[in-house]
Amino acid sequence: MGNIALFGGSFDPPHIGHIAVVDAALRELDVDKVIVEPAFLNPFKTQNFAPADIRLKWLKRIFSSYKRVSVDDFEVKQGESVPTIKTVRHLIKDNKIYLIIGADNLKSLHKWYQFDELKELVTFVVASRDAIDIPKKYTLLHVNAPVSSTALRAKIQKQFLPQEIAQEIEKFYKEHN
Repeated sequence: MGNIALFGGSFDPPHIGHIAVVDAALRELDVDKVIVEPAFLNPFKTQNFAPADIRLKWLKRIFSSYKRVSVDDFEVKQGESVPTIKTVRHLIKDNKIYLIIGADNLKSLHKWYQFDELKELVTFVVASRDAIDIPKKYTLLHVNAPVSSTALRAKIQKQFLPQEIAQEIEKFYKEHN
């Protein structure tokens, strides 16, 4: 049995805030591993900008030097939108799962597919974001990274992109936006 932190999302594009969340999880949580899980398509979205296979490749490059981080392709391989509960069931085995979400997800968390079962299977960890108040019932992950993928898609700013792939991301979004 191990302790796993699951950090899923669109990562469209991945940015330094995502890295800050992983670094904080490794530092602040009692986990053996952080699993980064890019969505094929977020259940609350109708499209991605970068295809899933490209986002998966970017994440693998970003976290390649992290010994306790793995980038998982379970959701990408499904080829469709995958509810978080399905990924948790895939990973749970004998593991305790900490599910990392951004504070911006709190207001819609109750709308997640099979939320009542999900909250029984995981410990929710909320990464701080902006000035969003995080209720005491959640484990707080201290993150200070004022950046969002939405803002970056609107205007790519290299200083918020991971150095390893900044040029590649910048080129992709300029060509496809």
